[in-house]
Amino acid sequence: QVQLVESGGGLVQAGGSLRLSCAASGRTFSSSVMGWFRQAPGKEREFVAAIRWSRGSIYYANSVKGRFTISRDMAENTVYLQMNSLKPEDTAVYYCAADFGGTLYVSDSSSYDYWGQGTQVTVSS
Repeated sequence: QVQLVESGGGLVQAGGSLRLSCAASGRTFSSSVMGWFRQAPGKEREFVAAIRWSRGSIYYANSVKGRFTISRDMAENTVYLQMNSLKPEDTAVYYCAADFGGTLYVSDSSSYDYWGQGTQVTVSS
C-alpha cells in the first residue's frame, strides 16, 4: 500500500523559508510523477510543483516559480519542496501526491492516485 507522509510545515514570517518533505513507501516509484499541491481556506486545491521520478523533469506553477524548488532523493524515496521568499498568500495546507501512470497533466489533481495527509504552512505578514 502506497503511503505518503508530509512533514516540515509550520509558521514563518514573510520572506522566510521552509522545506517540506514527503516520505513515500509501498511501491516502486521509478515510473511515478510526484506532485505538491496546496489548498487555502475557501479555495480550491491548486498545483504547486511536480517532478518525474526517473527523468527528473520538473514543473512549477507560475506563482511559485523562482521561489520554490522541488527535488527528490531516490535512495530515501523522499520528495522535497524548498520554499523561499514566502508570502502570506502561500499560506495553505500543502499536500504531496503520487501518480504511477506517467501522466502528462501534472498540474491536474485528478491525475494523482495517492495523497498524503497534508501539512500546514502559515506565513505571517
